[in-house]
Amino acid sequence: MRRSVAQESEENGFSDPRVTANILAAGAVLWRWAADGSIEIAVVHRQKYDDWSLPKGKLDPGETPMIAAVREVGEETGLNCRLGRYLGHVTYPVTGHRKLKRVDYWAATVLGGEFNANSEVDVLEWHRVEQVMDQLSYPMDRRILRSFLRLPPDTATLLVVRHAKAGRRGRYAGPDEERPLEPAGYEQALTLAPNLLTFGPKEIVSAPPRRCVETVQPLADELGTDIILEPLLSEKGYAAAPQEALTRVRSLVSPDTVRVICSQGKVIPPLLANWAEIDGVALPPARNRKGSVWVLSIADGRLVAADHLDRALRPR
Repeated sequence: MRRSVAQESEENGFSDPRVTANILAAGAVLWRWAADGSIEIAVVHRQKYDDWSLPKGKLDPGETPMIAAVREVGEETGLNCRLGRYLGHVTYPVTGHRKLKRVDYWAATVLGGEFNANSEVDVLEWHRVEQVMDQLSYPMDRRILRSFLRLPPDTATLLVVRHAKAGRRGRYAGPDEERPLEPAGYEQALTLAPNLLTFGPKEIVSAPPRRCVETVQPLADELGTDIILEPLLSEKGYAAAPQEALTRVRSLVSPDTVRVICSQGKVIPPLLANWAEIDGVALPPARNRKGSVWVLSIADGRLVAADHLDRALRPR
């Protein structure tokens, strides 16, 4: 097992939701397919600490963990990646400081790029699953790796967005279907786009109401794609045919194409609760606020994990 002089600070770490960290970071279990069909996982050597770890780094001011994770992977490894399943977080004291550091991790698929030694990382190695545990210096990294190995690595991702802020129904004089986003909602939509892009979406499906379409329009503009309208995702459509709506949503899952769905507050909670009950998955507590996102992970057509991004506008 590889060890370093800095290891003690992380061996004494902990993962406790009651603890508030004042240094935020993000990283990834970066993986790829080997030529023989097995999985390989990246570990990096940081010359400053003489350790072997998963790629990670601190959030820049105003940055969210998702954006930071993709950026840090790129800076440390030279590789482009797409985030997938959320793997959890670790929290530990920082050596020499009266501070706690929290690191959020995602599974991440390599999309391209090439490693070159840099000021942070001088070596990148790829290891098979049965070898990688012994290559990591820190128990914290091994904990995250165990979370990664708990499910198949190549889960499909489906992103479910509740439309952004659009004011109150009773205060809009026109048809409710035409109610637009309010200024704060437009800001949410603009901020959602780069966060959703970290998961590599290619297609967008939305309920017809204007506020839903406007929520994902900035993302559509970034992707250069049209938004597909699906009446079953609206409140009226779902109320009339909830099982048909769930079947439609499940049909949008693809191992090759990440899709974004935008729907409404009276659709998303019951639809996901029904899906989770069918597949035997416990959903995390969620307020399903406007502008929030569900990141769903599906393996062999079955929902296996769900993460709720309740504050896409701000770091976790």
